[in-house]
Amino acid sequence: MPRSRLVSSVLPTVLPWMATPPLRPLLHWGLRRSLRAPRLAHTRSPADLGLAFTTARIATANGKTLHAWLIPPPASAARPAPAMVVVHGWGSNADLMLPLAPALHQAGLALLFIDARCHGASDGDTFASLPRFAEDTVHAVDWLAARPDIDPRRIALLGHSVGAGAVLLAASWRTQIAAVVSLAAFAHPAEMMQRWMAEQNLPSEVIGPLVLRYVQRTIGYRFDAIAPINTLPQLRCPVLLMHGEDDTVVPVTDAHRLMAVADSSRVQLHIGPGGHDSMEAFLSVIDRVSRFLAAHVRNTISQSEISGRPQ
Repeated sequence: MPRSRLVSSVLPTVLPWMATPPLRPLLHWGLRRSLRAPRLAHTRSPADLGLAFTTARIATANGKTLHAWLIPPPASAARPAPAMVVVHGWGSNADLMLPLAPALHQAGLALLFIDARCHGASDGDTFASLPRFAEDTVHAVDWLAARPDIDPRRIALLGHSVGAGAVLLAASWRTQIAAVVSLAAFAHPAEMMQRWMAEQNLPSEVIGPLVLRYVQRTIGYRFDAIAPINTLPQLRCPVLLMHGEDDTVVPVTDAHRLMAVADSSRVQLHIGPGGHDSMEAFLSVIDRVSRFLAAHVRNTISQSEISGRPQ
């Protein structure tokens, strides 16, 4: 029997014993290892898509730095230009979000593709989490906003999966965010943890509460405080929720639940083709994103234009 199958077969029997106080540290160690995000190396850069770029290191929390690719705004874009921070999902990296770059660039924005901590070419840390993705997003926004060629009042966010939850959380922290595009966001992280335990054939009725308490204590946030279903209603900027109808990782019902709690005057929902990780499916409806960005980011009046007008 393969080792992975052997481990999976004995875990349901062993874990209840590991949940007892004497063995609980061993359970915590196993959870930390099981939940650790895989680190994927880049296999391409924006140059492979015909886009000029510079590589940057951006300071983030805990004295760490992020790897980022900055794609400058099109030459035709007025300066200071609007911009977008693009955030990948769990176990992914900036490279895997690059298929979106040409269309987003053509929409008239500068683009900053980042690797979250413990991902891609960014620094490692003690762990990765949705709040740490959000912290990295905020530091990327601050880095962009300090550039003279970027309009700090026209910075948008786009995130996928955990990255989608992170940009929603980041926008609740930074009210100056101009707009958010969420790709395949889940409604609540506790439910994602329950799905993960079911996939691993773990006895959630026995260890589920312990696992949820441990993860929340480790990341320093209650799941309710960071859940998209709770952060989305707090936002005052326009939001575009996009979800694939064939998503088997985050069911499309999560998107409908998010829309049910949202302010429909600010939040739009688009259900399209494709599964959870299908960039091709999102590209097939990228015109919807471009129109959203044109209405709420690119064509809005910049702060410099306001300050330059006669009173």
